[in-house]
Amino acid sequence: MVRRTLLVSLLALAAQAQQIGQNGVFQKEEAVTFKTTARLVIQAVTVKDKQGRTVADLTADDFTLLENGSPQAIRFFDYENLPENPAGMDAVAPGAVTTESGSNGGDGPAPVVRHRNRRLLALYFDFTAMPVVDRLRALSAAQHFAETRMTSADLVTVMVYAGGSVQVVQEFSGEPGAIAGTLRTLSAQAIQGADDTTGIGMDGATGAAFGQNDAEFNIFSTDRQLSALQTASALLGRLNEKKALVYFGSGLRLNGSDNQAQLQATINAAVRAGVSLWPVDARGLTAEAPLGDASQASPGGLGAYSGTAALKSNTSRDRSQDILWTLAADTGGKALFDSNDLSAGVVQAWRSMSSYYLIGYYSSNDAQDGKLRRIQIKVGRSAALQVDYRHGYYGPRVFRNFTLADRERQLEDAMMSGDPLTELTLAMEIDYFQLNRAEYLVPLTVKIPGSELTLSSRGGASHTRIDFIGEIKDAFGATVRNVRDSIDVKLDSEMAGGFADHPVAYETAFTLLPGQYSIKFLARDLNTGRIGTWQMPFLVPDLNRELQTVPISSVVLSSQMVRLDQLPHKAGKKADPVHPLVKDGQKVIPSVTRVFRKSRRFYLVVEAYPHTGPAAPRLQSFLAFYSGEKRVFGTGPVQAAQIAATSRGRRFSILHATSLAGIAPGEYICQLTVTDSGGDQAAFWQQRILIVP
Repeated sequence: MVRRTLLVSLLALAAQAQQIGQNGVFQKEEAVTFKTTARLVIQAVTVKDKQGRTVADLTADDFTLLENGSPQAIRFFDYENLPENPAGMDAVAPGAVTTESGSNGGDGPAPVVRHRNRRLLALYFDFTAMPVVDRLRALSAAQHFAETRMTSADLVTVMVYAGGSVQVVQEFSGEPGAIAGTLRTLSAQAIQGADDTTGIGMDGATGAAFGQNDAEFNIFSTDRQLSALQTASALLGRLNEKKALVYFGSGLRLNGSDNQAQLQATINAAVRAGVSLWPVDARGLTAEAPLGDASQASPGGLGAYSGTAALKSNTSRDRSQDILWTLAADTGGKALFDSNDLSAGVVQAWRSMSSYYLIGYYSSNDAQDGKLRRIQIKVGRSAALQVDYRHGYYGPRVFRNFTLADRERQLEDAMMSGDPLTELTLAMEIDYFQLNRAEYLVPLTVKIPGSELTLSSRGGASHTRIDFIGEIKDAFGATVRNVRDSIDVKLDSEMAGGFADHPVAYETAFTLLPGQYSIKFLARDLNTGRIGTWQMPFLVPDLNRELQTVPISSVVLSSQMVRLDQLPHKAGKKADPVHPLVKDGQKVIPSVTRVFRKSRRFYLVVEAYPHTGPAAPRLQSFLAFYSGEKRVFGTGPVQAAQIAATSRGRRFSILHATSLAGIAPGEYICQLTVTDSGGDQAAFWQQRILIVP
C-alpha cells in the first residue's frame, strides 16, 4: 500500500512537470543526483565451548546480530582457520595471501580478505623513551620469537616509532628470516647509538603526521607516543582480519598536565580498527636497592632513611605501567610486566589469535554522527558457548560546510561525544590563585602550534577563526563552569614566513571553590573544520589547611610579558589590573609547554598566603636550576611584596626575572624555595623545563 501511494504521487508530479514544460518557455534540464551510502561493518567473532575449544562448524544462520537493539542482516560470513599445532600449518600455502572469500548475501561488494587463514601480528617498538639496554632486550625477545615460534600461518610486520614518525620497517611477511634480519639491523643501530631508522624498508615521515612538529610541543612525549600508537592502529585498520599489536616500551605515564583525551582517542582507534594491544614493559624484572643503584646519585634528605624515597620510586614505576594496563584492558589484550622473558608477551598475543569467524553486515543506521553503536551477537545453538567479539564502536563522523546553527551543534556534539577528536594539537595550563579564604581565581591558558593553522593559509584564506568550547565538572559530575568563545587569527602573506614557529595563545579565567575538578576543552579551526580536545583532572587545594609549610599558589613560568594595551584576541579588554599575572601594566603569558629560548628572559610568578600570626611574615624566595644533582644556576633572595592585607589574610607576590644567556641548552629541574623567617616555615616547588638555543 505504501509503495502504490508513492508511485501514484511520483506519476502525478511527473505529469504536472510535463504540463508545465509544454505550456511554458523551454528550460534547460537539470541533472538530478541521488546519493546513497552503505557502510560495511566487519566483526571478528570467536566461539568456544566449555573446554575452551574453538567451535568450527557454525553457519551464518546460527548467529543473531543486533546493533543498538536493531537486528542486522548478515551479508558476509567466513571462517578463519588458525590451528595452533605447527605440524598442521602445511595445509596453508605460504604464497596465498590475497583472496576474496566467504558468502556475500547482499548486493554490496564483499570485503576483501587479503590474508585468509593467517595470524596477523604487529611488533611495535617505541624508541622515543626507551634506553639502549631496553631496546636490545626488546629486539632480542622479538628476534627469538621469529626464529623459534613463527609458523607458516603467521604474518608479522615490524613498526618503529622514532624521530617523530611511525615507520613500517618490515611489511607483513611469513618468512622468519626476513623478520629476524630486520630485527638484527635495528639491534645493530641501537648498539651504534643511531636511532634514525628511516633507511630500512621505507622513507620516514615527518612529525607532522601527529601535528606536533613544533619544538616546544615535543616535551609532551606521552601525548606524542599515544598519537603514534593511534596512527599505527589506523594503518592496521585497512585490513579486515583480526590483528594483534605487541607494544614494546619502557612505560607510559600520564602526568596531571597530560591530555587524557588522547589516551581515549588511541583506545577508540584500536577498537575501531579491530586491533588488540599487548603492551610489554621492556624494563623487565628489576631489583632496586632502597637508596637506588649506581645509575643515579645517592638521594639526600630524611626520605632515604624513612622509606619515603623507596616508596616514591616504586610508585613512579607503577604509574608508568598503569597506562599500559589500560591500553591492554580496553582493547582486548593483556600486558606483560616484571618479566625478563619479554618473548612471553609476544607468545601470549600469538596464542590469543585462535580460529575465528568474520561476520559482515551493512548497518541500518546510516547517520554519520560519531555516536557509540552497541553490538550484540548471539549464537542460537547452545547457551553454553563462549562468544568473544567487539561489543561496540563509534560510528563515522562527517563534517560539511555547515550553517551557523550547524557549526554550533557540531561543537556541542563533539563535546558530548565519548570519542575525542584530536586532529588539532592543544596544550593547556591551569593555575590557581587565592582571592579570599573561600574563592580561588583559576586562569586557563591554551596554546596551539602555528603550524596547525598553515593548512588554512595554504587555501588562500587571509584569516581564520578558532572557536573554543569547554566545561568544568566537579567530583560528582555536575557542570560548575563553562566557556564559549572565539578568536580571529590573521594569515596574511607577511606572517606566512614565520607563522609556523609562533603558537596561538588563548586565555580565560574562572572563579572556583576548593575541590577536585575535571575539564574538557575543545578548539576548532573554522577554515578546515579540524577539532582538538584536551581533557584532564585538576585540583584546587584549600590553602587554609596548609599549616606546616608556607601556602603558595600555582607557580607560573613564562618567557614573555606584554603590555595590556598590546594584548591580542580581546585579552587586553579582559585583563584586570589586579590580576595575579599583571605586573606593572604588563601581562605575564604562561609558557604552558615549559620550553624556553636562551634569547628571551625567564619569568617566574607566584603568590604566597602566610597565615596571620603575632609575628609579621618576612618572605623571601630563591630560584635554582639543577642538572641531575648539580646546581648550574641560582639567584639570590627575592623579597616578596605584599599586595593585600585584610582580615581574611595576607597576599604576597613574588616575581623572578632573569636571563638564560649563560645557561647551556638542555633539560633542567627548576626549583623554587619560599621561606618565612618570621614563622620558621618554607615551601618547595620543582618542575622540569627545557632550554633551547
